[in-house]
Amino acid sequence: MTPQRLMQDDRLQAVLLLGPAIVIYLVFAIYPMIDVVVLSFQKWNGLDANRQFVGVGNYVDIFTRDPVFWRAFRNTVIWTALSLIFPPLIGLLLALGLNQPIFGRNALRAAYYLPVIIAPIAVATMWRWMYDPFFGLFAQILTALGRPNWIQDWLGNKDLALYSAFAAHVWQSAGFSMVLFLAGLQGVPKTLIEAARIDGAGRWDVFRHVTLPALRTTITIVLVLAVISSLKAFDIVYGLTGGGPAQATQMLALWAFTQAMQIFDFGRGSAIAVVLLVITLSVVVPYLSWTQRREESQE
Repeated sequence: MTPQRLMQDDRLQAVLLLGPAIVIYLVFAIYPMIDVVVLSFQKWNGLDANRQFVGVGNYVDIFTRDPVFWRAFRNTVIWTALSLIFPPLIGLLLALGLNQPIFGRNALRAAYYLPVIIAPIAVATMWRWMYDPFFGLFAQILTALGRPNWIQDWLGNKDLALYSAFAAHVWQSAGFSMVLFLAGLQGVPKTLIEAARIDGAGRWDVFRHVTLPALRTTITIVLVLAVISSLKAFDIVYGLTGGGPAQATQMLALWAFTQAMQIFDFGRGSAIAVVLLVITLSVVVPYLSWTQRREESQE
């Protein structure tokens, strides 16, 4: 059999293996994405057969006539900024601790990762009970400590609700960052660590000059995933507060859902979703390009 025939057979086999997956991806991912972009320029209530073309009218409405949009935008920015700090930092600290030869290490790893596999709506139900100012876990703990005056309406106070919801998000997501950092720590050359210690480097110096540079790629992945996850935050906020009180925890993804599925204005809901997509791409793509250029310059 000639090399050209072998190459053709390989291509045919690749098409047969990848074809079904590509078709599914096009039908259930690419097509809906394109349809949302098209729908953002139309007026549709989800029931009528015909869609009315309104141009950029939906975008004008959400930018100039929808005060909730800007509140949701602000909350999403705050949520994203906090998500870039706390879950990765806690995950890194957990990974560094659980990378040591300690008793019960595997059990602790599983325990810290367990919240990740729990459905966000179940996490919201758990934390809504813990936040209950009368019968919740936190209220009982503060009462037992003799600090009943510290008890707050954590989800009913518009100044605390967003950060209370974010605490539940940290509890669920930190374990995912921990697993990624644990995988990255396995790739840190032990010979470099041993050489640094022989040269008299302390733990902080080893972490700063050996471990942290080796985790550069892992840090990039963790931060990118944190941005994507935070920008589309929906389930846990919907389950905890539904966007209240007084839109204090409203998020862009939740507001897009509300416009489309509750107000039945699919055009405005799609416009908000497109804005969210543009924001995501404008943050993730430049960051990935910058990290790639930095890695290439250091090689």
